[in-house]
Parts: sequence; structure tokens; C-alpha cells
Amino acid sequence: MFTQNFTAVGDNLALTAIVAIIPILYFFWALAIKKMKGHVAGLTTLLIALVIAVIAFKVPIGTAIMSASQGAVYGIVPIGWIIITSVFLYKLTVKTGQFNIIRSSVLSITEDRRLQALLIAFSFGAFLEGAAGFGAPVAISAALLVGLGFNPLYAAGICLLANTAPVAFGAIGIPITAMEGPTGIPAMEISKMVGRQLPFISVFIPFYLVVVMAGFKKAWEVMPAILVSGVSFALTQYLSSNFIGPELPDVLSALVSLFALAIFLKFWKPKTIYRFKGEDENVVNRAKATEVSYSGGQIFKAWSPFLILTGFISLWGVPTLKTALTGHYEGANILLKGINYLGQAFTFMPEVPFLHNKVIDGSTGEAIAAFYKLELLGAAGTAILLSAIVTKYILKISWRDWVSVLGETIAEIKYPLLTICAVVGYAYITNVSGMSTTLGMVLAKTGDLFPFFAPVLGWIGVFITGSDTSANLLFAKLQQVTASGIGMDPVLALAANSSGGVTGKMISPQSIAVAAAAVGLAGKESELIRFTVKHSIFLLLLICLLTFLQHNVFSWMIP
Repeated sequence: MFTQNFTAVGDNLALTAIVAIIPILYFFWALAIKKMKGHVAGLTTLLIALVIAVIAFKVPIGTAIMSASQGAVYGIVPIGWIIITSVFLYKLTVKTGQFNIIRSSVLSITEDRRLQALLIAFSFGAFLEGAAGFGAPVAISAALLVGLGFNPLYAAGICLLANTAPVAFGAIGIPITAMEGPTGIPAMEISKMVGRQLPFISVFIPFYLVVVMAGFKKAWEVMPAILVSGVSFALTQYLSSNFIGPELPDVLSALVSLFALAIFLKFWKPKTIYRFKGEDENVVNRAKATEVSYSGGQIFKAWSPFLILTGFISLWGVPTLKTALTGHYEGANILLKGINYLGQAFTFMPEVPFLHNKVIDGSTGEAIAAFYKLELLGAAGTAILLSAIVTKYILKISWRDWVSVLGETIAEIKYPLLTICAVVGYAYITNVSGMSTTLGMVLAKTGDLFPFFAPVLGWIGVFITGSDTSANLLFAKLQQVTASGIGMDPVLALAANSSGGVTGKMISPQSIAVAAAAVGLAGKESELIRFTVKHSIFLLLLICLLTFLQHNVFSWMIP
């Protein structure tokens, strides 16, 4: 048995926190400064975390190793499974020539790179985040942008940045609903508060995105389109989160934003078309002149893989169906009961040896259960695979070519998958050893400044775990207790954890590995983290300031 000790080093919380942060600092150094390849940085970070867990936090070596194995399995299913199937679906459209038609259809709406980024990275990416989450939005939207001619690094970085707005309500609101269990605070109340924070970021992100891409002057040229995109998204996000619940804000906001901007662009065009520096205007115009004109039916067929994907992912996100797909449905519906039997056959939850009920939570004194969670049918990646199977018949590709493309996809992303397994393994070690809770407890001691630092807890949690849901589960109770102790409304603290967490998503090792894999930048993760880190810190500071003001000045905004 191992009992977590949050003052394991010298019986001192501050000293223990300094030791706990070493793997995080090392990972930043390895990628941003040393420019190591992602899988090398991930594996060495995992090794350092193992050594610190065993020596400094006194975790039994078997327990530490098995916690890493639990994380590695989670890195394969569901995260790695989503990446493989997402990139595979995109490659099928390229293999069959349908992506040329998709590209043409987007260009028919706008040739402007700024507006293409708003349509695909911001709106379409947010829809995928709301429906699936877990890496699918960045993987698919980044691949689409690369296919349109975006520089791979820019495509990945822009999609990571755009993915800030929807993360808190991702995967049908799971990050919000997850906090209700450990805190007892209704998910609807947390949803309302997050819906009074994130819209301020959501309305700003489209403008910030274009400024990062093209500079302030070029952003100002398309301000009408930016306002349509951002305001429609933010307003829908506020209304749905405050009057419907946490499940649909992303899906509704994304669809409203996508259609509002597409319709607006039918009546309004920017004075100048923005293209990247390497794009010669004459070459583009000649290509446009020779481009084939496609019928509505051809365009619909080309987009059908992603329409089918949208349908499957939306179905997989429906709570009752998801319960059946994972074998946990207990209702009377005959169809769902049949799916539940199938879900049970493809759901495996073996106990993790030397870890299950072998670790005592240092906060509650309770043993922590540990399972290898393999929900194969219920995984979002399976929904994407089914989309690829249906696509095979629509696009009339042979099984031989279909399997060949799948093999090529797996071969291309083997190193990013290794990176993901390593960094998720590291995340699990920090949770089991108590390192992450130690860091949280230090921030909780900031007293009257805690309202400013509360979002930083979420930011750290998402950086470590790669998931806003995991960060909320990790720090929700700590946020609630600390807030109550200093006279801060616990609902505001929980919302701050989730809102702050969304700004950490773009620098999370998992997200970096997913984005790099999607655009073919395996081994160049260091370039991507250097691109995103400054934006992550800037947006975090905005959330910190907003939370501080809502506690001290605008307390009327708290539900």
C-alpha cells in the first residue's frame, strides 16, 4: 500500500512542489529549447517522473510503473485511436481525389486565407470539439487546412489556438458535468458561470487568430467577418450554457457561427484577398482559371465523408446511446438494450496489477480504484472508423486500397503515438504520486490572490493531463474547499478551473503530439510548442484577470 504524501520532500509543501514541477520544466526545456523530437522528450520526461515518484515521493516502483502503463493504454484508446481514424478518413478523400473538390468548394466561399481559418479552424473545429473532443477537432481541421494549402506548422498552431473557445463544453459537456460528482454543485450552475466567462474569450479568439496569422492591419480589413463569426458564437454559447445546459453550447455555437459566416460571405467580400507569402497571385489565378467547375452533387459527395463523420460522432455523443455503447445502459428500450449487449462484449475493464486499490488518496483517505479502461465500441475513434467504412462504399474505393491507406496512416504516425503514450503515462504517474495535487495546494495558499490564480490550477491540470475533464476532476474539490475558506464563491472557482484549463490545451504534450501527427510534423513538436506557448500564457492571464474582477468587482455576474 502507498499513501500519498503532499509534503514528501523534507516535510515541506513548497520544497515538495519544487521537486514535483521538475518534469514539467524539463519537458518545456526539451521541446522548446533543446528541440528534441516529441517521442524522445516524452519518453525522457516519463523516465524523470518515474525516478522522482519513486525516490522523492516514495511510490513503490511496481506501482509507479503500472500507473504509467495505465496511462499508456489510455493513450492508445481513446486518444491514439481517434488520431489514427481521423487522419485515415482525411487520407481516403485525398486518395480518391475528392479532397480537390472539397478544396474547390471552400475556395468558392472565399479564397481569403483569414476567412478559411475562421470557417474551418474556429467554427468547424468547435463543432467537432463539442461532438467528440479528445483530439479529433485539431486532427481533422488541421488536416483540412493543410489540404487547402496552409503551411503545416501554421495549420496545426492555428487549430490549437482556435480550439481554446470550445474546450470547456467539449464532448457534449463532459468537463462541466464531471465536476458535479466530487463537489455536489449542480452542473447547470457551473455551466452558467462558465457561460459568463468563456464568451468573452470566444468573441476575442477569431480576431486574435487573424492577428496571429496576418497582423493587426490585415485583421482590421476583415473585421465585419470576424465580428459575425465571434459574436454569433459567443452569444449562442452564453444563451445555451445559461438556459439549456452544458451539453450543447459547442455544437449550437459552432453551427450558428459556421452558417452565419458562410451566409455573410455571400453578400460581403474583403477588399483584398489575403494569401500567404509563398503564394504567387498569378499562379493562383492561372490555377483558378483552369479549375474544373463542380456540380452540387459532386460537392455533396466530396463532403459526404465529413458529413457522415458528423452524424456518427453526434450519435456517439448522445448520453443514453454512449451509455449503451460502453455497456452500462440499464433502461428498458429494446434497441438500446441490444446495443448494450454489444457494448459489453467490446468493453474491457481489467484491474491494473499492483495499482488497483493499492494507493490511498492523501486528501480523503480512500483507496483509489485503477482499471485499464478499454471501451472499444464507445470510443469516438470507432465512430470515425465506421464513417471510413461507409465512405469506402460512397467513394467506391476497393478494400485493398482502403486497407493500404490505413496501413500508410499507421506507419506515418507511429512516433506521435509513442509520444502520446509516454506523456499520458507521465500524467498518470503525477496523479498517483500526488505531484499534481501538491502543485495545486501551493496555489491554494495564495490567500486573497487566489481568485487570480484559480485558473492557473486548471491550466496546470490540462497541461499535465491533456484534458479539461481530467483537470476538473483533479482540482474541483480543492478549488471548492479553498474558495469557501477565503470567501470566494465556489461556483466561480470551479468555472475558473475549467476556463483556465482551456488555455492550457494548446500546449499540452498530448495536444501537441496530436496536431503534429495530423499535419505530418512528427519530430518537429518543438516548433509547435514554441508557436503556441506565448498565446497560451496571454489568454490564461486574461482569464485570471476576468476571474479576479468577477470576484471583487463584478460579483453580480455569479449565478
